Amino acid sequence: MNEIVDLKTLPIDLQERIRDLLKCKENDNKDIDIYWSELYGSINSSQHGREITKEVADYLRDKYLGI
Repeated sequence: MNEIVDLKTLPIDLQERIRDLLKCKENDNKDIDIYWSELYGSINSSQHGREITKEVADYLRDKYLGI
């Protein structure tokens, strides 16, 4: 995806899950797998609820989840 996704335009739940994961990574939190899973589920929910496109979902998965 060549365009940059503006996080402010994402659904609020998705924005919160991204912030939670980034905060967890900054603090070397041992529970990172919980935050990873929550973000993964939020991305999927937003995609299947047609709040974001498949391309945006793929971009977010790659950028934040490494998949």
